[in-house]
Amino acid sequence: MKPATTSAPPQFSRYQKYVVGMLAFLQFAVILDFMLMSPLGAVIMPALNIGPKQFGLVVSAYAFSAGVSGLLTAGFADRFDRKKILLFFYTGFIIGTLWCGLAQSFEALLLARIVTGLFGGVIGSVVLAIATDLFPLQMRGRVMGLIQTAFAASQIMGIPIGLYLSNQWNWHAPFLAMAALGLFGGLFVAWRMQPVAAHLAVPQEHSPWMHLFHTVTEPRHLIAFATTALLTTGGFMLMPFSSAYIVDNLGISLHSLPTVYLITGLCTIFFGPMIGKATDTFGKFRVFALGTTVTIIMVLIYTHLDSISLPVLIIINVLMFAGIFSRMIPFQALVSSVPIATQRGSFNAISASIQQLSGGIAAVVSGHIVTLGADGKLQHFDVAGYVVVGTSLAALTLVWFLQRGLANRVVPQNAPAL
Repeated sequence: MKPATTSAPPQFSRYQKYVVGMLAFLQFAVILDFMLMSPLGAVIMPALNIGPKQFGLVVSAYAFSAGVSGLLTAGFADRFDRKKILLFFYTGFIIGTLWCGLAQSFEALLLARIVTGLFGGVIGSVVLAIATDLFPLQMRGRVMGLIQTAFAASQIMGIPIGLYLSNQWNWHAPFLAMAALGLFGGLFVAWRMQPVAAHLAVPQEHSPWMHLFHTVTEPRHLIAFATTALLTTGGFMLMPFSSAYIVDNLGISLHSLPTVYLITGLCTIFFGPMIGKATDTFGKFRVFALGTTVTIIMVLIYTHLDSISLPVLIIINVLMFAGIFSRMIPFQALVSSVPIATQRGSFNAISASIQQLSGGIAAVVSGHIVTLGADGKLQHFDVAGYVVVGTSLAALTLVWFLQRGLANRVVPQNAPAL
C-alpha cells in the first residue's frame, strides 16, 4: 500500500497523551468489568445457588440494559459538557460495580448488573465523542488504536485477575477491587481533564427527541449504524463458543486455554498502535479492506480446524485477531467523521446501543446454529464462520459507500489545539 498522504502525521502534545491515556483507562475499566463475569460463573453459581440459565440472565442483563441506556440518553448527549456527562455515568458505573461486589443474592446481583449496564453502556460512546472532539482526523487512527488496546489488556488481565482474587478470597473481591481502581481513575480524570464543550457553541436546532430523530434518520448515519451491526454480529457469532470449540473440537487442554488468550492479548496490545499508525499513514479504507481480507481468510481456517497443536492454534488466533483489529480501528477512525459536531454524542450513544443489542442477538442466533454432537464436539461451527464471512463482505461494501460519501463532503476539522 502506498501512503495516503506524503506529509508526516501530526505529533501528540503532552496533554493529548494524558487524554489518550485517560480515555484508554476508562475503556479498559468498562470492558474489564464485563470480562470479570466470564471466569466467575463457576464460582458465583454455587455460591448463590443458581443455575446456568439464571447466570446467563445476569450476564445478558448488562448488555441489554446498556443498549437501552444508549438509546434513552442519545437525545441529550450533545447538550452538556462531555466531561460532565462522562463523570456522571462513570460514577454510576462505579456504584454499580461496588453493588455487584456487595450483592448476596441472585436478585441483588441481577439488579446490580442492570444498574452497571445502564451507566457503563454509555461511557464508551462518550469516550469516542471526546476523542473525536479533541483530535483532528489525521490523528484519530492512532488514537483509536491506543484506545482499542484496552480491549486486549482487559482480555489479558480480566480472566487471570478475576480467578486469582476469587480464589484468594471470594467472588466478591474482583468487583470490589475493580470499584476501588475505578474510583482512583475517575478522580484523576476529574482533576486532569479539561472541559469538552466546544460543541455547545453551536445552537441546538431541535428538542432532545427531535435531535434523536434527526440523528437516527440521517442517511449516512444509517449506513454507519448498519456497518456497526454487521461488524458486531460477526464477532459475536464465534465468541460465545470459542472456548468450548478450542477444548472439545481442537483437543487443547483446558489448562492451556489461558495461555491462548494471554499471548493473543499481548500480541493485540502490540498490534493496536501499529494498526492505528498505518490507518493514519495509508488511509482508513485501505487498512479496513486489508483487515477484512485477513479476517475472512483466518475465520475460514479457524472454523474448519480439527485436532491441532497449541503453538499453531496461537498463531492462527493471533492472526485472526490482528485482522479483526485491522477492521475495528480504521472503522472507528473513519466513522468519527460521519456525524457533525452537534450530533457526535447522540450518534455514538446510538452506535453503542446497536453494538450491545447486535451482540446479544448474534449470540442467540449462533446458539441456534451451533449444536452439541453426540461425541461432545460442537457441530456446525463452520456455518457460523460462513455467516461471519458474509457479514464481513457486506460491511466492506457499506464502508466503501461510506468513505465515498465522506470524500465528497467537506467537513471542517476544528479540533482545538491541545
